[in-house]
Amino acid sequence: MSDDQQQPETPVPPVAQETPPAAAPSSGGADKKLLAGILGILIGSLGIHKFVLGYQKEGLIMLLVTVLTCGFGAMVMGVIGLIEGIMYLTKSDEEFVRLYVTNQKPWF
Repeated sequence: MSDDQQQPETPVPPVAQETPPAAAPSSGGADKKLLAGILGILIGSLGIHKFVLGYQKEGLIMLLVTVLTCGFGAMVMGVIGLIEGIMYLTKSDEEFVRLYVTNQKPWF
């Protein structure tokens, strides 16, 4: 008889094991990122993008400045909204969730 029959068979390792995917952003972080970014760019002076992210105080400040100054404050709030919208959209999903959803960074 041959030596193959006397030696115990060694287990064959799996051909390819997939690594588990990275943790997904919590509760629609990517969806909030896109929505908040677009709203910040288009109607940032109203602060709606802040409400989307759960920043009620900051959103209310932007809205009140725009309304109570009869629109004069809208230019300043619009620039802030534009900058924030661009910043939201240029961040990676993970960085956006870390900064604006998890750590709650309210301005810029």
